[in-house]
Amino acid sequence: MREVVCTGIALESALGDLETTWAMLLSGETGISKRRVFGDLPAFPVAMIGSEPTQIDQLTTSLTTTLLADAGWQAPLSDCPVIVGSSRAYQPQWEQFAQSGITSSILDYLPHMPAIAVARLIGSTSAVLAPMAACATGIWAIERGYQMILNGADRALVGAVEAPISPLTVVGFQQMGAMATDGCYPFDKNRQGLVLGEGGAFFALEERSIAEARGAKIYGQILGCGLTNDASHAWGVGGGAGAMAVRLCLERSGLKSVDHIVLHGTSTQLNDRYEASLVQDFFPGVPVTGNKGAVGHTLGAAAAITVALAFRSLQCQIIPPTVGCRDLEFDLTLIRQPLATKLQNLMCWSFGFGGQNAVVALGI
Repeated sequence: MREVVCTGIALESALGDLETTWAMLLSGETGISKRRVFGDLPAFPVAMIGSEPTQIDQLTTSLTTTLLADAGWQAPLSDCPVIVGSSRAYQPQWEQFAQSGITSSILDYLPHMPAIAVARLIGSTSAVLAPMAACATGIWAIERGYQMILNGADRALVGAVEAPISPLTVVGFQQMGAMATDGCYPFDKNRQGLVLGEGGAFFALEERSIAEARGAKIYGQILGCGLTNDASHAWGVGGGAGAMAVRLCLERSGLKSVDHIVLHGTSTQLNDRYEASLVQDFFPGVPVTGNKGAVGHTLGAAAAITVALAFRSLQCQIIPPTVGCRDLEFDLTLIRQPLATKLQNLMCWSFGFGGQNAVVALGI
């Protein structure tokens, strides 16, 4: 039986790169601040990498370069599949086009172009996929690469990237009533909604024997995934499809229990209540955490960032705190201070608009 391991990680968030984000998360820091990003909109809380909205092409290039160095991969990698997703992709550029007119080739700004850009950067002539599954995009990308390796590929570059801060995205979430006005407070009685963030995470996945033969460092193993859809505009309709994703992940990974769960934890009323209910149904008492109070909600990249930080949890045998929760509403074992504990495995959950449900199990 082939095993799929992670041999490289690149992460960028409002807190910094992988190591900086991890250290600041353990310290309870947040990258969220209230800013007036656009002159015709009032100030709103946001988790930005710089002083101005990040360009997705710059973020994609930076993540790719960092990943190659971390994994010890040398381009060209002609046989390496690329699965890189994004929820918004070049939407901010299209908004600019709508205001000022198109000034360059629209072919450079199609939704799948971040994946194409990565393939060009590493010299891949293998399969290129660009999944788009709302907030669940990152796990979908990981699952596709995982399946390719199980079916014979030696390696795959997977992940998700997002630079979503634009007037349309901000106003859209505000009109939905999903945007916070002050900050992100996951699972808190006084939570207000989500806070938009920028960032992404890429992974080098390899078949274990190949990774070991070249002496690669191994962050951990992909044990299995569960992907489902509620066939609705939202998730949690009757609880069925989200619960099915958890059951499928357990079955496919061969697990009967888990040591820890990293929740989606958007800080919206519906998501947090739904996840708390699922935890009670499946894993009452299991320690849980979430990271969006620290890095914001990076939409399509959120699950990828969660998985990157989860691999660090396995490496360090530490569960990081849930930044932002002050008055817990639910009956959860929510970690609010760093917890050193024995971790053999864990789960990451992601539930996206459009009813997209994605769950992945990781192990050491």
